[in-house]
Amino acid sequence: MAGPRRDWLDDFVRYLREEKRYSPHTLKGYTHDLERLAGWCEHQGIADWPRLTGHEVRRFSAELHRQGLGGRSLQRQLSAVRRFYHFLMREGRADANPALDIPAPKSPRKLPKALDVDEIGQLMRPTGDDPLTLRDAAMLELMYSSGLRLAELVGLNLDDVDREDAQLRVTGKGSKQRDLPVGRMALKALAAWLKVRANLARPEERALFVNRRGTRLSARSVQKRFRERGLTAGLERGVHPHMLRHSFASHMLESSGDLRAVQELLGHADISTTQIYTHLDFQHLAKVYDAAHPRARKRRGD
Repeated sequence: MAGPRRDWLDDFVRYLREEKRYSPHTLKGYTHDLERLAGWCEHQGIADWPRLTGHEVRRFSAELHRQGLGGRSLQRQLSAVRRFYHFLMREGRADANPALDIPAPKSPRKLPKALDVDEIGQLMRPTGDDPLTLRDAAMLELMYSSGLRLAELVGLNLDDVDREDAQLRVTGKGSKQRDLPVGRMALKALAAWLKVRANLARPEERALFVNRRGTRLSARSVQKRFRERGLTAGLERGVHPHMLRHSFASHMLESSGDLRAVQELLGHADISTTQIYTHLDFQHLAKVYDAAHPRARKRRGD
């Protein structure tokens, strides 16, 4: 049974490679998704790309979903189809885009794992006074104290820290800078690290956190050290940098309930991004409700 022309797919991939400069990895993804559609069309007796209708794209998507393809993968599949037909219309080979306005089922957003306050205390417990241990302690305290991203932590320079005003200047996504408060325990850990930093750092190195060679510490090294620190502390879950940022956001929201303030601290452009951190337990929500709602509070004598 003949299917739609594969050479049109080749033309599209060539366009993505030569005009759009897409990476080989992205090209491989587009090729895989569109070959899957071509095979389905062939099985359905659809012999030409312009004959594919929106109804048939919905059937194709539903069939993939029944086969176990997740929402995110289906979104990528439909995006590939839309891009392909946009190209065909540009080339005068198709009159309509059958994948327009066809939604994929939404994937549930996975919440990052958070440590509870006891686990944070366990992780932060002192384990030694050699330079690398003091450095790691300062990084852990700072990430939890200020809710930093991993890239923000490793990008910090010495002059970004104002210990007198207990403040930190970080450069976040899109090179946007923001000033953050630094907690008492983080300041204490920073002071201990800065006393020994010169024993490791090269004279000209501006990075706040350096490696054994005296140069800026890499993100991968931080991930490795945090994982090792978690194991040493006896935590059952693997510790990674984003876990500290998520714990910061969760604990701040549980204590304050101020979503806007936490948004500013985290450096989120859109508050909907911050809302994934609002996994407050029902007991906490019930307490807030009882304390705040005028018809929930019990009156004396009731």
